Amino acid sequence: MLLERDTEAAQVQEALSAAAAGTSSLLLLTGPLGIGRTALLQQLPLLAGEGVRVLRANAAAMEQDFAFGVVRQLFDSLLTAAPPESGEPWLREHGDFARRVLADDALPLDECGSVAQTESVLNGLRSLLADVGAGNPLLILVDDLQWVDAPSLRWLAYLVRRLHGLGAVLVCALRDGDPGARQLTLREITDSAHRVLRPAPLSLGAVKEMILDRFGEPGDEEFARVCHEISAGNPLFLRSILVALATGGDRPTAGHIEAARRQRPAQLREWLAGGMRTQPQPVRDLAAAIAVLGDQGDPDLMARLAGLDPIGFAAALRTLGQLGLLAADQEPRFLHRVVQDAVESSMTVAERERLHDTAAALLYHTGSSAELVAAQLMAVTASRHPWSVEVLRAAGDAALRRGAPDMATRYLRRALLDASLSGESRGRLLIDLATAERGFDPAACERHISQAIPLLTTPRHRAAAALRISPTVVGVAPPAVLDLFHQVAEDLGPAAALDGSARDVALRLEARLWYAGYEDPAELAAAVERLSALGEEPPLGSTAERELAAVLLNAGMLTTRRPAAEVARLAGRVLEREPANADRAHSPLPLVAVALAAADSVRGINSWPAPELHSPRQDVTAVDALVHAEQALMLLARGRVAQAREPAERAMRLAGAHWPEAGILATVSLTGVALELDEPVLVEGLLDEAGRRRSANLALTASLQLLKASQDARYGRWTSALDTVMACGRQLEAAGWHNPVIFRWRPWAVALQHRIGDSRAALALAEEEHARAEVWGAPVALGRALRLKGRLHDGARGTNLLRESADVLRASANELELARSLALLGRRLDGGAESAALLREAGVLAAACGAPWLVEQAERGRGTPAPRPEAALTRTERTVVSLAGDGLTNQEIAGRLGVTSRAVEKHLTHAYRKLGISGRRQLMEILPRLDVEIVR
Repeated sequence: MLLERDTEAAQVQEALSAAAAGTSSLLLLTGPLGIGRTALLQQLPLLAGEGVRVLRANAAAMEQDFAFGVVRQLFDSLLTAAPPESGEPWLREHGDFARRVLADDALPLDECGSVAQTESVLNGLRSLLADVGAGNPLLILVDDLQWVDAPSLRWLAYLVRRLHGLGAVLVCALRDGDPGARQLTLREITDSAHRVLRPAPLSLGAVKEMILDRFGEPGDEEFARVCHEISAGNPLFLRSILVALATGGDRPTAGHIEAARRQRPAQLREWLAGGMRTQPQPVRDLAAAIAVLGDQGDPDLMARLAGLDPIGFAAALRTLGQLGLLAADQEPRFLHRVVQDAVESSMTVAERERLHDTAAALLYHTGSSAELVAAQLMAVTASRHPWSVEVLRAAGDAALRRGAPDMATRYLRRALLDASLSGESRGRLLIDLATAERGFDPAACERHISQAIPLLTTPRHRAAAALRISPTVVGVAPPAVLDLFHQVAEDLGPAAALDGSARDVALRLEARLWYAGYEDPAELAAAVERLSALGEEPPLGSTAERELAAVLLNAGMLTTRRPAAEVARLAGRVLEREPANADRAHSPLPLVAVALAAADSVRGINSWPAPELHSPRQDVTAVDALVHAEQALMLLARGRVAQAREPAERAMRLAGAHWPEAGILATVSLTGVALELDEPVLVEGLLDEAGRRRSANLALTASLQLLKASQDARYGRWTSALDTVMACGRQLEAAGWHNPVIFRWRPWAVALQHRIGDSRAALALAEEEHARAEVWGAPVALGRALRLKGRLHDGARGTNLLRESADVLRASANELELARSLALLGRRLDGGAESAALLREAGVLAAACGAPWLVEQAERGRGTPAPRPEAALTRTERTVVSLAGDGLTNQEIAGRLGVTSRAVEKHLTHAYRKLGISGRRQLMEILPRLDVEIVR
């Protein structure tokens, strides 16, 4: 496509009109790399019209030694267009001469073997053109004038001085910034130009046209704007980017903008690299300096790296600007990343390493930041500077402070390659590396700590190094890591025999060891005894003391051997003294949030983790994941399930598979959300994620089991769901995890037992839940247990239990549990002012919690509406309708339920008739309004 070149084409046509009237002219077509000079020359014969005779030649850098090569191309094109049988008048007089020119017969050699420039030959060529152009204007096109061979260039200069009377338009294309443009003969030609044509960069509108032509569809406005921005309107750059995108299957939409930004077309790179190799050494040196220093180097530094004085620097920079390789004139910054790739590919490996090493020294001695210096050292296999390791360590520390542990890890791993490091110095570097890695690569953290400890000289330093391993990692660590902890703890000695920082290290180490046994009932019992030994008011003055208290409180909470009120009081004291900072992400202190949620004591503390979102921190991913997981847990403890979903999902995304601590907490929180909302997609997504982790962690295992039971119940597999829930309960009980709030498996089991008709087992399990709740003492646990019993009992006893449940839950922070009890009590009262008031209050609370199903139940209970159509559905019909609503085919539903497709079709037909609809399409429309939940 030739876009926005009408001005240049019109000037050529105007010159041809003048040539037809007897006025010849020379037009110079110039511009930077890729601006479209060649494309315009190729189109000019089509624009010239009939009666114009065209001669064309394309010079090439590799053919500059071929004497009269361009002249031969011009006359070859002339003879090709006029064979002997054409009867052209000029052929009779000059045809033989033209053919001899092409065969070298008319171009005599001088004593050196070169073609001699005789006046007769030059004049003969001009006379030939004069006869050819007699009666018709000539259009002579020469591309890449800078590469024309010397004899042809001299003939063109001869011709330019004698254009008058030829009726010709000579158009020569010349690349800006090419060293060949400095030749005296070429300058003589360009200085004689009657007009200079300089095509402009493409506008945004032209970019949109190219996008439409390449993709066959219009591009999004933002996509087109970005393509215009990254190509700077250069047709070659733009076309290369669009071709690469189309080849890769990308479309011109806003969603593929980043793909456009990432493009570095290989063909364009090679073409630019070839052009760079023809440049003089100073230009290549400056381009290499810009490639090495990037946007970080100032002009003075780049000049020093390139070895140029101010005048040489300015000249080389001007040439790069003329070539169109710079983002802006007189600014040492490349137009596109592919230009840097081209410059780098034109250098040898040794040249690149030498430049990066020299750049590192320049930056270091001019006081640049450690990260700037380190970026250069990273590109060097082996640095010769004695300060390189310290610079890399300082850069790693800076990267951690700005929240880039992955970058810090790269710096520190590079520092480890220095062979001069040994002993304690190497050990400390390994500790720094492990600290950077623990946020996203716990296994590498463990490995490097294990390597560092033998290199450290004191027990305190070895124990402090071990503490860099995050506590949850300890909980699932291999035996070798736990043995390491026991070993350093034994070397250090008990905290009671130490003081100062050594005592703090010992206390923190003790906390980690207690935490490592959180799935062992004997260890949990011993931890509770240790908490009792600290007295009613355990010391909380130091971070180490607070870490120990948090772990011991966790044991008391899980086992319920300490009541909720005591756990809440002590957790609150820890909270008052512990600042919200990044360090606690790698300590046991997050357990405080879990203890407070279990104790139903979360009012007013939702903002506790929030300051970390805006504070400088070392590990963005780990800390953010932990903060969002804690926020989700707090919201869930208040019954705000809809609000809890977003932070829980974000925590899951941030934690991924590499950060177990935040990932476990996020999974537990999101499991609670999924069970409350009963969303199949969310449940299945969590099951898939848990399946990929394949963790032996008890919290994750319990979450997986409850989710699996929810899925089974949704599909009507009640017995299977009950078996899964009971297996979950047995595991939790065997581990000593008796708390009824964190994993509420008994209410689920009671509902399922009641569903399959085993009322006796349901009542027994409900009594057990009530007993556990009374021991723990948290209002949410006790109120939930009372409601569970009230649901199972009829008459006045059931109503009284529900009243008591609502009264107890008014002291709870969990408004959703209160709404449930109020709604159930209001429906149980079956009309009247009290019933209406209870249902109204339940609806308001449920709406605030984001529980529309509960709002609907409350609204239904407040009036006497007509029976809902789904009420007539049988249990099996409800299950089949629910599965059909999830998009399953009849055959898939049959496979899930273990029946035939014919049976499924029969149930759906009956359900359609009862619902007053004709088929699946109408079912999908009314399904959101139907009450077809399986278990809640």
